[in-house]
Amino acid sequence: MATDRPRTTPVARVLRVCLHLLVAGLLALAVVRAVAGSDGDPAAVTAAATVMAAGYAGGPLIGAVGRSRRASALWLALLGVTWVGVLVATPDGVWLAFPLYFLELHLLGRRAGPVAVGLTAVAAIVAYSAHRHTVGVAPAIGPLLGAAFAVATVLGYQALYRESEERRRLIDELTAARADLAAAHHAAGVLAERERLAREIHDTLAQSLTSIQLLLRAAQRALPERTAAASEYVEQARQAAQDNLDEARRFVRALTPPALESDTLPVALERLCATTTVRSGLPVRLHVSGERVRLPVPHEVALLRIAQSALGNTVRHAGATHAEVTLSFLVGEVALDVVDDGAGFDPEAVRSAGGGADGGFGLPSMRARARALGGTFAVESAPGEGTALAVLVPLPAEAEAEAEAEAEAHADAAASAGGAKEEPS
Repeated sequence: MATDRPRTTPVARVLRVCLHLLVAGLLALAVVRAVAGSDGDPAAVTAAATVMAAGYAGGPLIGAVGRSRRASALWLALLGVTWVGVLVATPDGVWLAFPLYFLELHLLGRRAGPVAVGLTAVAAIVAYSAHRHTVGVAPAIGPLLGAAFAVATVLGYQALYRESEERRRLIDELTAARADLAAAHHAAGVLAERERLAREIHDTLAQSLTSIQLLLRAAQRALPERTAAASEYVEQARQAAQDNLDEARRFVRALTPPALESDTLPVALERLCATTTVRSGLPVRLHVSGERVRLPVPHEVALLRIAQSALGNTVRHAGATHAEVTLSFLVGEVALDVVDDGAGFDPEAVRSAGGGADGGFGLPSMRARARALGGTFAVESAPGEGTALAVLVPLPAEAEAEAEAEAEAHADAAASAGGAKEEPS
């Protein structure tokens, strides 16, 4: 079975080379000592060392070794058999147990590795005792100390490696979070500047043009009938002010969020409901009541964002079968209500929990948007009883005056059209 292996680091590569050199050196030492007449038959030792060296060298050439725990175990078993041959030929084969410890711990994992190390140590002790024809503590000290040292070294290295990988992962996450935060700050700054410019234009240029329109209309009505030429000039000036007012409004809309660039808030909400229905399968209906007026840009942005957040919460958390959005134009106020028949929740529990990412449902953000415009934000919900969200935002005096001017202009246009129809041909 394939297992995930940690990435090879420079330190691991150096240790691997040192391990290879250690095995080669110990095998060469056993052969040299046998040829020198110290221990074992030279021919037998040379043959056994050659077979083990060949088996050891063939392991890295097998691609499955190192990637598959089963392939690694088979290779180590074969290597152990060749090592037993060296043990039988010479007692110097005991020293080869030390590099075998590291191989077993590295390739067999935390559970099977120590077991294999223990079996290797026992084999080394038995073989050495058989060659020396003695049984005691002295022959066991070397293999046991080597095994303990190998286990401590490998486990320590693995712990350090895991800690290093965890630190690297945290650094990567921190880097990604910083990039996301910088992008969010940039986007928020752009949106805030767009809203500021739109608010400034709306509150200065657009309002001034509206006042000019009202004054010119009053002057036109005050002029006697004999000054038809003057009345015509006033009408032309009023029309120029109207054209500039329309241009200012188009510029303001260009600085608003994409959903409000070319549409009013009711149209943007209608599109939001339709998009939510298509994407999530949750039926969402929009109701609009009252005399529709063009709202200030900050009001449209805030109400659209609140509706988006509320419907997003409904789709993700409520498990509702349908939802309704109601936009009400009242006298001096505008109200937004979002209602669903979902699972509901305990608002008090959410508020006491601090409105976190897991339980806040974006309520603090929606409440902040409403309060920034001097409005109110309320949520009614209970487990199993759905959720009702209500926002009430007052309109500034300038917006009311503009709405009255537009209504009066529509009335004048209708009266003029009616008068034209009554004139004799």
